[in-house]
Amino acid sequence: MEDKGGAPSPSPQQARAQASAITSGKTAPEAEASPTSQLRDLFDQPRLSPGQRRIAQYLIEHLTEAAFLSITDLAERVGVSQPSVTRFAAAVGFSGYPALREKLQSIALGTFTGGPPSEENGANELQAAVDAEIENLENLRRDFVDPDEVIEVGRKLSRSTPLTILGLRISASLAEYFAYAARRIHPDVRLVTRGGSVAYDALLQSREAGGTWVLAFSMPRHAQETLTAVQVARGAGLKIALVTDLALGPVADAADVVFATGTGSRLVFDSYAAPGVMAAALLQAMTDADPERTQGRLEDYEQISEQHQFFLRD
Repeated sequence: MEDKGGAPSPSPQQARAQASAITSGKTAPEAEASPTSQLRDLFDQPRLSPGQRRIAQYLIEHLTEAAFLSITDLAERVGVSQPSVTRFAAAVGFSGYPALREKLQSIALGTFTGGPPSEENGANELQAAVDAEIENLENLRRDFVDPDEVIEVGRKLSRSTPLTILGLRISASLAEYFAYAARRIHPDVRLVTRGGSVAYDALLQSREAGGTWVLAFSMPRHAQETLTAVQVARGAGLKIALVTDLALGPVADAADVVFATGTGSRLVFDSYAAPGVMAAALLQAMTDADPERTQGRLEDYEQISEQHQFFLRD
């Protein structure tokens, strides 16, 4: 995967209109899925080969340009053969590349007709970044219409003792947040934020101690050492739940369950509003999986924090 986790910049007008309607007490209609979400739905269904994943990733990240390329130009840009593009089109359910390109163009043109650029509507660069994150959160909200998978994975994470949380390089911050909170409700949480042999030792020890699941975070840029660590964990018999930006690519292929959420890519460094909410949702599912243990551990923690004055009094 490439440096930035981004796809073509989504139009923020729809999200702002919805937010305005909510704050004014009006019920806004369900917003149409963003171009990134539409392409994710289009490409995530089949089991794509590595070469086909490269095509999918290129189309997601360069939609407004790629939708109008000839098959020759697209193959050249991605670095694959023309027959590979034709096979990719068939793999995602189209009769050939012309039919796929027509679909891509309809999605791309939808981004053009969604309204003028945010700058023309008075939004500055920082406001546009917030608008993009609102769109990511709207997409995540749609994903939560059916929360069964989140609930089920939360139950499995809760039962895994020890529970290992993996996040390397830029993903370490999300892993640290999750591990910090999970330790309040789970008796044995092990955090891995260093790659290489250190990660391998921790993962193998977790499995030997009876652990069954690893929760991994992989944000762009996606580290090779994250893929290697996930493969080591799988080889040891651990199951992998992955929070990442797209359900495409080698790390996602190595996971048992993938929760794909958009990252904010409008600024120099990505922002993680939606992955943060996804992490909090999994924590909630863990607390609900064993309410008696959760209540007992939280009460014990409150007593300890009061005794040792961990926090300032309001």
